[in-house]
Amino acid sequence: MNQNNKKIVLAGNPNSGKSAIFTRLTSIEAISSNYPGTTVEITKGTLKISNDQYEIIDAPGIYSLSSYSKAEEVANKTIEEADIIINIIDSTNLERSLNLTLQLLNKKKPLILVLNFWDETKHNGIEIDIKKIESIFNVPVVTTCAITGQGIKYLVEKIKEAKISNYKFDETKKWGHIGDIIEQVQKIHFKHHLFSERLNELSVHPFSGIIIAIFILFISFIIIRFIGEGIINYLLDPLFNKIYMPLINKLYNSSLPLFLKDLLIGKTPEVMKSFGIITTGIYVPLVVVLPYIFSFYLVLSILEDTGYLPRLSVMLDSILHKFGIHGYSSIPIILGLGCKVPALFSIRILESEREKVITAILVLLSAPCMPQTAMILSLGMPYGLKTVVLIFAIVFFISIITSFLLNKTLKGEAQELFLEIPPYRIPAINILFKKLWIRLKSFLFEAVPLIFFGIFLINLMEISGIINFLSEITGVFFHNLFGMPEDMGVVLLLGFLRKDVSISMLAPFTLTSKQFIISSIFLVIYLPCIASFFTLLKEFGKKITFKIIGLNFFIAFLIAFLLNFIL
Repeated sequence: MNQNNKKIVLAGNPNSGKSAIFTRLTSIEAISSNYPGTTVEITKGTLKISNDQYEIIDAPGIYSLSSYSKAEEVANKTIEEADIIINIIDSTNLERSLNLTLQLLNKKKPLILVLNFWDETKHNGIEIDIKKIESIFNVPVVTTCAITGQGIKYLVEKIKEAKISNYKFDETKKWGHIGDIIEQVQKIHFKHHLFSERLNELSVHPFSGIIIAIFILFISFIIIRFIGEGIINYLLDPLFNKIYMPLINKLYNSSLPLFLKDLLIGKTPEVMKSFGIITTGIYVPLVVVLPYIFSFYLVLSILEDTGYLPRLSVMLDSILHKFGIHGYSSIPIILGLGCKVPALFSIRILESEREKVITAILVLLSAPCMPQTAMILSLGMPYGLKTVVLIFAIVFFISIITSFLLNKTLKGEAQELFLEIPPYRIPAINILFKKLWIRLKSFLFEAVPLIFFGIFLINLMEISGIINFLSEITGVFFHNLFGMPEDMGVVLLLGFLRKDVSISMLAPFTLTSKQFIISSIFLVIYLPCIASFFTLLKEFGKKITFKIIGLNFFIAFLIAFLLNFIL
């Protein structure tokens, strides 16, 4: 076979560092995370060695090739198509990792063993004889630390030396073979508990773990708000007002045709009182929303890379069981605080359809996505902190009640949680900020154009009189039933295209505190954004998707109606 067509598959257990090694080998933007689900879909890249180019495939993290789950099915398929297998092993858990290694050796494909987290073996008092492993399996063995890049260059050099192992073993006595191998190659020396080990015990203990979880989530919220507001108040707002707005004012006072002036700037140059393309269209996504996106994903990346998120899953397992799901579901729910799309994709790590449905509804109802949160904070704070807190509290309460009722009505039970908890690690700054940039770039190139287009569209509709027409049709209905502004019809249409756009569209309206609360809650839960809608279709199919959307729509109308009469 032509060398240029060769495929290299990275195979290993979850949390073995596959995605980090993949990123090191290919230098492409693949996110490495310490929680299950990141590599459910395979990721591809290329590696050039001399004049030869290889396709690198990051297979899903699995413990065996038994094909009991979707991840194992995908991994099996990619491994069958591989020309070379690189087996990534967590060297701090060698015995557990060798179960998959022996199955890969049976594939009779050229293979390289990579012992990752090599630095941690020394810290944990583990001594591994690399030469002995090479002699037993008769394949190259490389030690790496993916976070720092140690050993990656040597791994690249060894790729052309990948060999088919001649190791033979009795499948029925596999664990006996693994025990014999461990006895030959590994020694463990007594070592006092490190601070990270004591912290690990405290963070999963039923009492201390809950206290730590509450503290970390509270601190995370404070940091997100502090960084977001700091960037707005001390950097972006001053730059916008001192450098950009004088240019806008000159343009506004120029002899530009009225239609173009209204389209570009709006009826007034005040950014939060018009729908100007180069005023509101720039200010809302880049000055108001972006700082909160940056601060949220910075905190999320730190929690991922330190290894805390899996511990949070364990701590929340007993609580989530009361709603018919288990601790795994906390991962999509937490991801949903940033964006619903990756959160809904990660639901596939759950086993039963019942858990997936309840978790999907929790993801959609439990809290706004980060752009919506940013807009609610920005637009809501002038009404007072109580208004903002009440919005989030009501949305959270709705999700809890809905999930509780679904648990009582849908057949089945939540399965027990078997979650691999990686050791605590100090995040690598370069990987952390690379991950942060990937997520920010996704917002800048996907969300910002849609926000810009949404503002352009609503401004065009306002200039042409379409908004007034729609307001006449829907205004009385929404005003009488929900107490919303009569101009809300067009905002609802935009909400399906992009939820953060719909919240930002509330800015030019003169709303009372009550109207802002009802409008925000309604826009958060009444429909998923169009991206989330297509993700639901992909994961659940038409029937279940429309049932989920129908439930959301019914709940939104019911809550808006009740709040109008209660508040």
